[in-house]
Amino acid sequence: MKNIYVGNLSFDSSEDQVRSLFEAYGAVDKVNIITDRDTGQPRGFAFVEMADDDAANKAIEALNGTNLGGRNLNINEARPKADRPRGGGGGGRGGYGGGSRDRGGRGGWDRR
Repeated sequence: MKNIYVGNLSFDSSEDQVRSLFEAYGAVDKVNIITDRDTGQPRGFAFVEMADDDAANKAIEALNGTNLGGRNLNINEARPKADRPRGGGGGGRGGYGGGSRDRGGRGGWDRR
């Protein structure tokens, strides 16, 4: 199973268009056009899964730079998602930093 990244995709491209482009080289298991989480609008890239690695490699080689919807596609093997720390960061110091909160007798930060 090979996962293929398809970049510089026109925002008007459909899953059927992407699928038919790759099916010329072999069976396509899945096409996933990535959309913005908040707006639902396409983000300009997709992932295509092909079971046959040889067919996937041929598709990558043949289709990279191909024009679809007026844009030249950037196609290569998808890299695994990088491990990123989850959460709010903070550098492991904890709290809000040094210093006294009692500045000026207002019961909080001095906002002068």
